[in-house]
Amino acid sequence: MSDKIITAYRKSKSIYDDVLTQRTWWSRLYSHLFWGGTDDRDIAARLLAYIPADFSGSLLDVPAGTAALTWEKYKALPAASITCLDYSEDMLEQAKKRLGHVANIAFLQGDVGHMPFKDEAFDTVLSMNGFHAFPDKDQAFLETYRVLKKGGSFLACCYICGQSKATDFLVTSFLAKKGWFTPPFETAESLNSRLNGLYQTVNLHLDGAMVWFTCVK
Repeated sequence: MSDKIITAYRKSKSIYDDVLTQRTWWSRLYSHLFWGGTDDRDIAARLLAYIPADFSGSLLDVPAGTAALTWEKYKALPAASITCLDYSEDMLEQAKKRLGHVANIAFLQGDVGHMPFKDEAFDTVLSMNGFHAFPDKDQAFLETYRVLKKGGSFLACCYICGQSKATDFLVTSFLAKKGWFTPPFETAESLNSRLNGLYQTVNLHLDGAMVWFTCVK
């Protein structure tokens, strides 16, 4: 990944959680104006609900980000083996502040396009808000597929273009230029085609300019 992406997420670490959790007036206004009110907390809750309360398998979270939307779920999974991988050390440091004391969670700095895991290493792969930032999307999709066990679940969400003119304008004129998002971007149709070319079952749900999906390998 490029230095531009590293710099972008380093500079945004102080506001990243505010945008995701909408805990400030300006983040709620930002969501309303540019994202049609789409709530990352709601999408995260829907995805995390696919991980059973008694989950005891292995889970990869990439990119783990700051764990702002996952820390409560992870603390409630003492029997699971959880690996949090992110390219940004700054994001991982924030995640460690929330979860660093939890014994069954490992933190690793790394590139989703070249992950140091054997084939079929994880029962579940979670990727929230990652694919619109990953520079090599083809490789990222192949790698997340490679490390997932046969019959395992791939749970993810990302931005897609062509759903909202306001969001597309924000992404192309600002977010991509700053390094938070990286083109090219999927459409609903291209993403559905890509996922069905990899996975046995695919369930895709649109929420404004965001899409969340669950797949079984």
